[in-house]
Amino acid sequence: MKTNTMPTLHIQPLHPMLGAEINGLDLRTPLDDATFAQVLEAFDRYSVLVLHDQALTDEQQLAFSRRFGPLEPTKVGTVGHGSSLVHLTNIGPDGAVVPENHRQMLNTLANQLWHSDSSFKRIPALASMLSGRVVPPEGGDTEFVSMRAVWRELPEAIRARIENMIAIHDYAYSRGKVDPDLASEAERDALPPVRQAVVRKHPTSGERSLYLGSHASAIEGMSIEEGRRLIDELIDFAGQPRFVYSHKWRANDLLIWDNRFTIHRGRPFPPNYPRYLVRATVAGDAPTLAN
Repeated sequence: MKTNTMPTLHIQPLHPMLGAEINGLDLRTPLDDATFAQVLEAFDRYSVLVLHDQALTDEQQLAFSRRFGPLEPTKVGTVGHGSSLVHLTNIGPDGAVVPENHRQMLNTLANQLWHSDSSFKRIPALASMLSGRVVPPEGGDTEFVSMRAVWRELPEAIRARIENMIAIHDYAYSRGKVDPDLASEAERDALPPVRQAVVRKHPTSGERSLYLGSHASAIEGMSIEEGRRLIDELIDFAGQPRFVYSHKWRANDLLIWDNRFTIHRGRPFPPNYPRYLVRATVAGDAPTLAN
């Protein structure tokens, strides 16, 4: 089989705290092992990778994504359920843009909250691979924060306070911020609340990282009100502009990010513009807590 060989990648950092652009790769053909190892190294270092001009088919996106590990099955209630691809779109079956009160648009609003993909699962996701097939000419940026950088910048007293905390992550809670009925009964049954460590450690560098987002509904040992106040304060701290890399989409961009050590959110775009993104999610290999 023909392989895409490139001994040294051209990597351009995009932000002082996270993100890098990789140029010169064509992911429509498989990467050789040495080149893929460089991609993995960049992923570990920068947490968010941007590759332009990747006009991928579903099969090509899946093949590349599986190099990172097994993929999560798409959850019930999502366009793409039963496959390994999530279709994030405001385009209906008839090819027209759906109205603003459509469930697909409400889910888009929920994705505009800071979050980490699949933190509501006992074994949360490792990485996401998002392909921009149809992107609006304005708006719709995706923003990212390095939670390792946030941890480094938190006051020492706060770090000591939250070091061993456990948060409850609940898919229905985050969806309820947009509409109390947005999470279906089937989704609630399939995705009950789970416990997650508030602080994670990077397996390569050993750096600590904050692990919170919109799915976090409570802190064990605190009242609901007190826990949510702390969660909101920490997420507000993380969302300061100095921490944020904002990606402006071009058609056929592929974004890769590390869900363990980043949070992200979509930004609004004019509702009359069609938008179609396809995501593969690489499964994590262990829970954040031993039990």
